[in-house]
Amino acid sequence: MDELQNIEFERLFENSGANNKSQFILAALFDKPMKVVKIDKAATDYYIKLTNLQSEYRRIGVNYNQAVKALHTGLSEKKALAMLYKLEQLTIELISLNREIIRLTQEFEQWLQK
Repeated sequence: MDELQNIEFERLFENSGANNKSQFILAALFDKPMKVVKIDKAATDYYIKLTNLQSEYRRIGVNYNQAVKALHTGLSEKKALAMLYKLEQLTIELISLNREIIRLTQEFEQWLQK
């Protein structure tokens, strides 16, 4: 086996998901269907980060809704101001989170173009 064939064999073996080379060769010889699974680490990392950001977004959204509902219950002026302050802080968090989502997506799109 020349060097190029050996490299190609190793690549196919690694992508096959076979536990060992014997299993890989037997499956190839007897035409058993082989699965080649390629995991894109960058896409997986992007998905995990985006999922975490979505959870954070949902948490902030729930708090935001609770603060708005509290404002509609006829609070005293002092409590209403405190709720408005909380809404302001949650809005800032949402804006920051949106920027992070956009940055992460742009970074991933740049990686895809390479």
